[in-house]
Amino acid sequence: VQLQASGGGLVQAGASLTLSCTASGGSFRSYTTGWFRQAPGKEREFVAAFGWSGNTKYTDLVKGRFTISRDNAKNTVSLQMNSLSPEDTAVYYCGVTRVIWGRVTEDEHYIYWGQGTLVTVSS
Repeated sequence: VQLQASGGGLVQAGASLTLSCTASGGSFRSYTTGWFRQAPGKEREFVAAFGWSGNTKYTDLVKGRFTISRDNAKNTVSLQMNSLSPEDTAVYYCGVTRVIWGRVTEDEHYIYWGQGTLVTVSS
């Protein structure tokens, strides 16, 4: 499975962005898809996950601001990000896993990754 992440950019605080993760060579319906991010000088952290059965999970840092969704027809998982703040600045990565739902926040269980897309939020 090859993943392509896109949609990053430079925005001002309070703005919105939508990131997309498109798969080729496989279907998201067979995996849980996760979004992670890595800010400069920090470790990669979990952002959100969309399970193969349609359930979702978010880190508390983005709950209520970010929405993860899946479009089966386009084989795409999107991350709608609203009310962005400078603390959201990071490279965002999408990945897929078949790990149990209780471990989807752990990046070591992800088997395929996209290349990352940079989100920069200015104050």
